[in-house]
Amino acid sequence: MANGTGILSAGTVGMATPEVARRTWPRWLALGIAMVAVAVVAVLWDAAGARLLLGALGVFLAVRGAALLRAGRSGAVDGAPAAAAGRLGVATAALGAAALAVGLASAALSATVLLVGVPVLLLATSAGLLGRGGAARRGGQALLVWSLLVTGLLVVTGLAQDWDRAADLATVVAALAVAVLGIPMLIGAVNLRAVANAPAPAPVRGGCGGCACGAGGCGA
Repeated sequence: MANGTGILSAGTVGMATPEVARRTWPRWLALGIAMVAVAVVAVLWDAAGARLLLGALGVFLAVRGAALLRAGRSGAVDGAPAAAAGRLGVATAALGAAALAVGLASAALSATVLLVGVPVLLLATSAGLLGRGGAARRGGQALLVWSLLVTGLLVVTGLAQDWDRAADLATVVAALAVAVLGIPMLIGAVNLRAVANAPAPAPVRGGCGGCACGAGGCGA
């Protein structure tokens, strides 16, 4: 997550070098544990669960936005990609700061933000996945069904009971989503640790020493 959801795939982990894996797996492990812990505490802490979730999301987005800004200014990317990274970094950091401010300011407002934001985020993610092909599209279809069910449940709960109860339910759904996202981080950390601890390949002995074997050299 720290580097985008795509890096959680088994193929990407498999392509990581031992040096990159040694730097990355502790961060993934810490982030995965933190996400699961925040989700559990948010569900158990009725009085401030929504504030905790929104505040944690705000911190993550602020840090991510700062990283994007650094990448754009460090010269790691050039031209239009650097400008795009800078704009995305500013927007992400601003959104994170706003979420953190709301989380610190008001429990009721935090719950309202989650009540509106959870269905919107689920539906937007579904639409994004549907625009891709293969497994991502199938995942988007499944997520769309689940998103519609969650949205309908929140609306029915708000109309039949009260909107405070619907906001509590949205907090639980958000916590579940955070925990579900944290589990791949933990799995990825374990896989990266295995890559980091893999023994270095043995040096090739009796090699050609740079001679033209492919051209019939070395006594061919």
